[in-house]
Amino acid sequence: MLRRIQSSPLYLKLFVWEYWPMGLSIVPTVLFWLWFALRARRLFFFSAVNPAIETGGMMGESKIDIMRYLPEAHLPKTVFVPKDTPWEKIYAQMQEKGMSYPLIAKPNVGERGFQVLKVEREEMLREYHTQNQLDFLVQDFVGLPLEVSILYHRFPGQDKGAITSICLKEFLHVRGDGLSSIRDLMEQDPRANLQVGRFELEKPKVLNQVPAPGEDVLLEPIGNHCRGTKFLSGNHLIDPQLNAVFDRISQDMDGIHYGRFDMKVSSIEDLRKGNGFKILEYNGVSSDPAHIYDPAIPIWKKYRDIYRHWEIMFRIYRVQRRAGVRAMGYGEAWRAWKMYWAYKKSVDTAN
Repeated sequence: MLRRIQSSPLYLKLFVWEYWPMGLSIVPTVLFWLWFALRARRLFFFSAVNPAIETGGMMGESKIDIMRYLPEAHLPKTVFVPKDTPWEKIYAQMQEKGMSYPLIAKPNVGERGFQVLKVEREEMLREYHTQNQLDFLVQDFVGLPLEVSILYHRFPGQDKGAITSICLKEFLHVRGDGLSSIRDLMEQDPRANLQVGRFELEKPKVLNQVPAPGEDVLLEPIGNHCRGTKFLSGNHLIDPQLNAVFDRISQDMDGIHYGRFDMKVSSIEDLRKGNGFKILEYNGVSSDPAHIYDPAIPIWKKYRDIYRHWEIMFRIYRVQRRAGVRAMGYGEAWRAWKMYWAYKKSVDTAN
């Protein structure tokens, strides 16, 4: 009975931090922001940390614009699709780049897995193109086995920076027993149980399948927390060799000093050698140190690490201010906010 209660969505949302409503869990973070804003005497000081990115990467940033700062050799093949692009043009660009299915489609502006879709065939991409009236990206699906998020910063004018967070992602999956349906197996797992309602809408046929004994079934190929992915701390993997890889990557990222690389890698050892990885996307100052979502980390340590990362942004801002880089003013911030929420509203209305 107790296990059943602890597996219920209500219990998780009340007592497990990673499932708390954002409006509640973000309160200490807002206080950290205001504290450092007071010290900086600039409410939006964080925007000067990454002047090459809209709002420093807090909201509304363009994924394709950021990708232009990243090493092309370590990016998946990508086609940028502006709104209202004819299908024939999309198809021609994909052919030119030698892209084949499966692919990933995702909005050019978006976060937390919003409208990200693994596309298995042309009909799915045509439907995505028809239904989503917004700029989006089509990328090769990267099949490397390990997905990681690495938060890295480098102070302006310095050659070396530091990794401060590594998150290892465990994709949503179940293991068959030869008797239970996937629905039954999901309902027995607290994390997977939260996804049953989504599967009823998106993948109802999957729920009735009965996996063989010992068969591992990958349920979700997109590594977002809101899609059931489990985040685990990989901070024990941080070492000088790994730092050096990101020092090299960051050298051409002019005007970008703080953010998180979401990547797929063949192995951590290959990554240490600078090989076997693809950068799926890069996020700026809004990036969480994603290791904090590890269920084993106490709440006080989660907020301690969030505070430390706001302190890093504040220290970068002070260097930028001395160099003459200015933060957004109230007018700029208000315009950015209005544009972002107009975009969000238009997307919600269209869907």
